[in-house]
Amino acid sequence: MQKITIAIDGFSSTGKSTVAKQLAKALGYVYVDSGAMYRAVTLYSMQNDYINDDHFHIQKLIDDLKNIKISFKFNDELGFAEVYLNGKNVEKDIRTLEVSNFVSPVAETSEVRKMLVKQQQQMGKDKGVVMDGRDIGTIVFPDAELKIFMNASAETRAKRRYHELLDRGEDVQYDDVLHNVVLRDGIDSNREDSPLRKAKDAIEFDNSDLTVEEQFNTLYGLAKRAIVEHSK
Repeated sequence: MQKITIAIDGFSSTGKSTVAKQLAKALGYVYVDSGAMYRAVTLYSMQNDYINDDHFHIQKLIDDLKNIKISFKFNDELGFAEVYLNGKNVEKDIRTLEVSNFVSPVAETSEVRKMLVKQQQQMGKDKGVVMDGRDIGTIVFPDAELKIFMNASAETRAKRRYHELLDRGEDVQYDDVLHNVVLRDGIDSNREDSPLRKAKDAIEFDNSDLTVEEQFNTLYGLAKRAIVEHSK
């Protein structure tokens, strides 16, 4: 069977990464979490005091982009690739609410997007890839054979994110998580460079009332159908 490119876009905390990992594993494809790349740049910005509650030194970050190296290494025990920033595993560090609070302004910086989009396109040049993010079907892989746009209510997504953070041992409040979700929706949808948009040929998928298993089964069926169609 001919391999295809699967692009999964959508709002934050819609479960994009979860189902993308499942699809990649089931199909034997490479999984790339593009959002993790933006989170890694955000973590780097925080570590170097380029961004905090009081300021965002955009130019300092832009001037330092050449020193940011992001890579993925497959973890056999976890069953997916973890994110490395300049050689250090930062998979857990980039998933905090603090990073979430700063990732949108970093991600809307054109120079950051240009650098990461180029890397993402290189990762998917041989197809056989499942990539999730905000602009995969519109900017990174506009010719992807299967495009999914995931959505769910802000409250549903905030509850998912809240419990996920609690399970990781973080001390968070639901209202803070909901505020972050709504704020990121606004920034991601209204930024000038590569705003979050549903590609014209993307399949919209609302998973508000679906279990993880139901979600996977539906999208796996769509993926298998797309593979067959593009192998004719």
